[in-house]
Formats: sequence, structure tokens, C-alpha cells
Amino acid sequence: MRSFLLAGVFAAAAFVVCAQDDPPSRVARLNYIEGSVSIQPSGQDNWNPAAPNYPLTIGDHLWSDRGSRAELRVGSTAFRVSHDTAIAFLNLDDRMTQVQLSAGTLSVTVRQLDDDESYEVDTPNGAVSLLRPGSYRIITDPDIQTTTVIVRSGDAEVTANNAVMIHPQQTGMVIGYDSPHIEVNASGPPDDFDRWWIDRDDRYARRPPPRYVSPNMIGYEDLDDNGVWNEIPQYGAVWYPNVAAGWVPYRNGHWAWVEPWGWTWIDDAPWGFAPFHYGRWAFIGSRWGWVPGPVYARPVYAPALVAWVGGGGFSASVSFGGGGGVAWVPLGPREPYIPPYHVSNVYVNRVNMVEVTHINVTNVTNITYVNRTVPGAVVAVSRTDFAAARPVARVAVAVPPHVAAQATVTTREVPVTRQQAIAIRPAPVAAAPVVRPPQRVVNTQVVTKTAPPPATRALARPAPVQAARPAPNQPAPAARPVPQAVPQQANRPPAQNAQPAPAYRAPAQNNEVARPAPQQQPAVSRPPAQQPPAYRPPAQQETARPPQPQTPAARPPAQQQQSPQREAAPQREATPQREAPQRQAQPAPRPQNEPVNRPPAAQQPQQRQAAPERARPEARPEARSKPDAKAKEKEKEK
Repeated sequence: MRSFLLAGVFAAAAFVVCAQDDPPSRVARLNYIEGSVSIQPSGQDNWNPAAPNYPLTIGDHLWSDRGSRAELRVGSTAFRVSHDTAIAFLNLDDRMTQVQLSAGTLSVTVRQLDDDESYEVDTPNGAVSLLRPGSYRIITDPDIQTTTVIVRSGDAEVTANNAVMIHPQQTGMVIGYDSPHIEVNASGPPDDFDRWWIDRDDRYARRPPPRYVSPNMIGYEDLDDNGVWNEIPQYGAVWYPNVAAGWVPYRNGHWAWVEPWGWTWIDDAPWGFAPFHYGRWAFIGSRWGWVPGPVYARPVYAPALVAWVGGGGFSASVSFGGGGGVAWVPLGPREPYIPPYHVSNVYVNRVNMVEVTHINVTNVTNITYVNRTVPGAVVAVSRTDFAAARPVARVAVAVPPHVAAQATVTTREVPVTRQQAIAIRPAPVAAAPVVRPPQRVVNTQVVTKTAPPPATRALARPAPVQAARPAPNQPAPAARPVPQAVPQQANRPPAQNAQPAPAYRAPAQNNEVARPAPQQQPAVSRPPAQQPPAYRPPAQQETARPPQPQTPAARPPAQQQQSPQREAAPQREATPQREAPQRQAQPAPRPQNEPVNRPPAAQQPQQRQAAPERARPEARPEARSKPDAKAKEKEKEK
């Protein structure tokens, strides 16, 4: 009985930091198709008909047309797609599976969820995180801007404007795109699609757990129904497929260029995924058997575990027609796989962990490649058929055993580059148009909780976050000057205070009001037109007003006589404006100040009858001479 390696034995080695150019170690296998299903590979504009066993990775899109269904598996997790559904993979590796659901219905069954593993389904309304093993269904409808999350078992977290938990037998509805809100209710009864994927889950659940491979090996679930296991002392557990006599690995299928690995084998058999992307093939007795190797917790996916056969005289020895040919042979047990695509040494060790455990695979230079001597093991096609992805079984060319034994065998170089394949690929034959999703669905972006890698960042947008509002009382900008040197301007009308501060023009405004003495102007403030004249004490007016040479020396007593009247009748305190005649020499300010500052006529009748202040010095001597005339008259009467 072969020994098992515990799941955590190589966990540390599995997650050693690799070079950024290393491809993902896990893919999504398209293992079931019903109806019209199309695939758009990453970085391409064309949609192609989907084929079983096609590996999907970061950036690949899938569309299930009306009346169609599909199933994909990532490890032990199943993704089932209903009709009129568009999905894409934003991220996919050992730790993260992030799916974009632009429109339609997607069910997810998570059987195993490690502590460092995450599943996220991103929709236009919000991101759905699957937190526990269970069964989930997500429905999104762009026409009504609504996403529905149904949790049959497990727990899900929906992240929109905020995060809301959805528990078993609950349904969460996310409504709206710009400001989505979430409603949680009880789940309804299952429909036809639910019954379909529940039935498929039950069939897998009734099967015993895998004994010879890891449950994280993609495609293991098809092995027991399509072959038998035997223990071979030389190799350990060996799986023999139920095939006809003369069957050869890597013959019933076709080659396709899949980024970032390059040439990838797509097998036609319904079980044809795990045996062609993991393990090795051995010719035992008279038939081929698949050797998975020791059980490894998370085996690393490979595009095709073959070695390319060729060399200078190979094409001349085999009749390929014009342009030469391409040939390959399955790798045997314990033969290392050195990828032709750019990878790090850590990746090389990981992809060979299940087979090569006693040699340094980075320094291998001499390998026997035992299968190239097996009759019929070397399969060859013309370069044109290879580049055109034609079914190999229909166009295969026989390779004589002695030619294969003398040919050069390597895994480090590809026989045809992608540029060469495009150049020699024949023109496509007119066929039925491939179904594709509506353009509005293709252009729909989804909300993500986890930031996707740069390759798919344009397909997503981060979860909306409510912006913090600024504080209501914020200080004025530092660039705004504050005229602290002029305290009298606190009574300035609002209209003047509202002017832009950077061009502070207080001195210019003061000069317009009092040109003879601009430094004294702040004492003369112009009140608003809709308000009565502002009260100013006489002391402020006198102290702020410069001395006037025309004013006679007798004027101060006249002001002292009027001061009691101002105290009794405050409304007459505006009388200092009687100096208006002195401002007649300034025609510009006079029309503006006189209508505003002049008090009503009924309040100062005596002031209007009095002569101007300039005439008072001449009148006062006459008043002083009257007592002398009366004295003379009295003397005459006596």
C-alpha cells in the first residue's frame, strides 16, 4: 500500500514566493456543456465555441446562451452557469478564486475551504464573499440593477456600501448601483436550475473520497467511473482507462495556445483532464496506465506533460508533406518536466513535486524518455494541422520506431511559436456564427472587495465607500489676509466685507472718501443706503477731523452751546455735518455724502437760517456794538 503525504507536509514549499512571471498553479476546468457556450480567451477579441476540458484562467470570459448550461470546477469547488449568463475570472490561483458575474445566474458549491483560501463572486451591485463550505446561488440582472444572493448552506458576506451577512436559508437582495442598499429575507423554494445543480451535487457527494489523488486535483471525480485502479510495486497506484485496444495518450484531442503557458492539450474524453495535466503515463504490460504519483495537497497544473520530438533529420524521415511536422511523446514516471515557458526554479520544483523527489530537476541534462521506444507512443502531425488545432487522431502521421529512437527529445523548446502558428494557419472555413453576449453585458463593470491583478483590473471597480464630509466649521484659508491693523473697519457694511480678500483695497476706498487726509478716513464710514445714518460721538468726529484753517477761533464756543441740545435730542447729533460747505471744493464726493448724512429739515430750522460759518466772524462785531448805542440813547433821554 502506497504511503500518503499529509496535506500540510509541503504547504510551506507550495507557497514559497515565486517570480512574478510564474503562471497560476490552478485553473478552472470546463467539464460540462449543454447548448451553446462560448469562450473568449484573455487578450483576444474573438469568441470561440467552448470545448470540454478547456482550461480557463485569469482574464478568460465564458458566455452561456439562451437555453444553455455549463459547469466548471476549480479543485473540489463547482461553478454552474445558467442560460444568458456571462462570467469571467478576475483572479485564480491556489489561494484566491475571484469570479466576475456580469449578468445571469451562477451557483457555487464549496466542498472544502482552507484557512488561506478565498472565494469571491463580484457583481455590478456588490461583492459576495463565500465564507464557509456550502451551496450558494447569485443572480444579477443589469436591466433592473439588482443582485440576489441565496444561501442554501454556509455563510456569505455581501459588500456594497456596507457589509451584510447572509446566513443559511436567507436571501439578500442588493438594489442599485450608485448607492446600493441590501434587504435580507427568507429564501424561497428551489426552481428548475436549483434542482439541476442539487442533483449533480448529490451524485458527487455519494462518491467516496479519492484514495490515490488529492481532492484538489482538478478532474479527479471522473476517474472512478471511467477506469480502474491497481497497485503496481514499481509505480504505486496506477489508473487504467476504459479505452479500446491500441489507444495512445495525447492522441484523441487537439492543441490550443492558452496564455500564459502556450501550447495546451485539450483531450476529447469526458475524463480527459487530470491524466493529461498531472502525473505521468507508463506502458505496463500491453496497455497504458496513468501514474499520479504521491498524494500532494495542491498539485500544480501543467499545460501538457509531454516532450517534443524532432531534430535535424526528423522531418526528412517522416512524410509530413510541405512545411515539416511536429511530434511529441508522453513523459514517463519520474521524468522531470522543464517548461518551455518562462518560470522560476521554485515553480519547476513545484510542478515536479509529485513525480521527481530525489533529483535536482533544474540541473537535469540527460534523460532517457522511456516512452519514445514504445510502439505508437510518438504522435506526429504536420505543422499546418498543428497550428490549425485540427483533431490529432484524424491527421496523425505514423513515426517509425527507429526514427523516434534517434530523434532529439526535449521539453524546454516548443516546435512552433505562436507567431509561426499564426503565419502558417490556414484561412478559417465559413461556419455558423459563434454566440456571444450582448455588448452592454461585455462592458459591464463589477464591484470588487479584493483588488484583482493588473490583467483584469479594467473589468472591476472597488466597492463604493462613502466619502467623509468636511467639518462644518473650517478655518479660513491661510492665503486670505485679515486687515487686523484697522480696527475701525469692523463696522464696514457687509457688501464691502464680501469682496475678495487677496486684493485688499481698504486704503483705496478711504482715499476716495477723504482725499485731503487719507490717514484720517476710517473715521468717516459710509453706512448702507437702506439703514439710517450711523451714530458717531462728536468727540470721535472732532479728534479724527484735521484742523481747518478757514474755521474761525470763535467756533468752539458755538459747539459747546449746542452740546446740551445733542444730549437732550440725540437725533440732532448729526449736526457736525454742517461742515459740508467746506467740501464744496470737492465736487465728486459731495453728491454722494450729502443726501445720506444730511438730517431732516424739521430738526434744524435755526441752522439753515444762520449765515455760513465764514460770515460769522463779520457779524459778531456788530452784535458786540449794540450795547454802546443803547447807552448813548439813554444818556440823550436823560
